[in-house]
Amino acid sequence: MGPVEFIREHKIVAIARKIPVKHMLGAASALYQGGIRILEITFDQGSSRCIEDTVETITSLKTLFGNDMLIGAGTVITTEQVKAASGAGADFILAPNTDREVIELAKSMNLVAIPGAFTPSEIMTAWNAGADIVKLFPAANLGIPYIKAIRGPINHVPLMAVGGVDETNIKAFLDNGYMSCGIGSNIVRNDLIRAGRFKELAELAETFVKAIR
Repeated sequence: MGPVEFIREHKIVAIARKIPVKHMLGAASALYQGGIRILEITFDQGSSRCIEDTVETITSLKTLFGNDMLIGAGTVITTEQVKAASGAGADFILAPNTDREVIELAKSMNLVAIPGAFTPSEIMTAWNAGADIVKLFPAANLGIPYIKAIRGPINHVPLMAVGGVDETNIKAFLDNGYMSCGIGSNIVRNDLIRAGRFKELAELAETFVKAIR
């Protein structure tokens, strides 16, 4: 099964931001225990160790999980970050925006490209540039009526909802035109992770997995 099909099947992409690798390994194991099979490690653009920290985390997670968990890089906004993600063994990249150069380089490196878009024009620009999936961001601000309207003329582009997705609305997003959802602090809770409360993190992950059934 290829990465796009894997995302379509498992649907939930857990998004981890600003979590040190020493905490991330335990957190990822807890998320896996709760049923999560896709994890995004974001580049922290405001950090002087933006690339080094993300590369270290992705490399460590790929070593730990192998092919049991899909690991990607998030907030990928430069070609340098695409190369770093590829070198670390990432399976996919996500971005908050649409950048043709980033998309084309990712595809040339056999990475699944998931750029971000907001309008119909941005969705089609991303798709025509070679995107595998287009991330609609921020999805909760756009709402369900927006995706229903989009799905009329644009029903052939796989879309991922990111921004404001939680356990109460994830099913509605998936039932109304999205093929997957990316979820950050509503599932990858830094307070639980830093306190070592991994059992609670696993239980929270399980809540999301059950919500989409």
